[in-house]
Amino acid sequence: MKPSFLALFNRVGAWVLLLFLVLPALVAIPVSLTPKRFLSMPKGEFSLRHFENLFTSPEWLSSFGQSAIIALSTSALATVLGTLCAIGLWRVTSKYSELVRAFLLLPLIIPQIVSAMAFYRLWIPLGLLDSYPGLILAHTILATPMVLITVSASLANFDPKLEQASRNLGASSSTTMRRVILPSIRPGVFAGALFAFILSWDEIVVTLFISKFNVYTLPRRMWNGIRENTDPTVAAAAVILIVITIVAFAASAILSRRRAQIENSIDT
Repeated sequence: MKPSFLALFNRVGAWVLLLFLVLPALVAIPVSLTPKRFLSMPKGEFSLRHFENLFTSPEWLSSFGQSAIIALSTSALATVLGTLCAIGLWRVTSKYSELVRAFLLLPLIIPQIVSAMAFYRLWIPLGLLDSYPGLILAHTILATPMVLITVSASLANFDPKLEQASRNLGASSSTTMRRVILPSIRPGVFAGALFAFILSWDEIVVTLFISKFNVYTLPRRMWNGIRENTDPTVAAAAVILIVITIVAFAASAILSRRRAQIENSIDT
């Protein structure tokens, strides 16, 4: 098999796999434009009534706001905790460090339904059920391993000699952390924060278990909209979420490219 044919085959296979994963989500776009009051594909007639309902309904706007508050808070907490854990495990080289890392990654392995039941059982005596702190804390526990993975990947490419040079020049540990280590692993930290935000924004299983009336996030409202009355506004909300996700990843890619260009210009 020629290398050019192999490269073409890999490229075509990658696009086919991408379309297989993305196309089902794109069905929400035509469904959101249906003029009918139930989920259906439009037939020659389109309407923006469901987008209008999405941006004028107090219930939907409230769910957007609540999800944004919870996701931003979760992203901030998970980024701090995950970054500190990654740096600590990177500095401590012992036979137990990998065991600790495996323990910290357990929330990614345990099924979410099990985590949801555990949170429900723990939050009741603590008075955290159906509250912002309870939901933010639960989402932070689930999102911190994502930050740990991305920051650890950045630390794997970090040159320890830079830290040693900083310490030899008289910089304190905090100064070295702030001016040498963190700027070098910034892409991993930013990616971890983005993944933590998306995980919290889209999370539904744990939310259904530990929230009832006081906290009503956007995924939960979408779930109820599909289960109870098949409201096409759910499809409109899904389109907005797709757009937000694309914009977030595009911004992340642009920032990473600009940072790489700046680093290359500095090196040359």
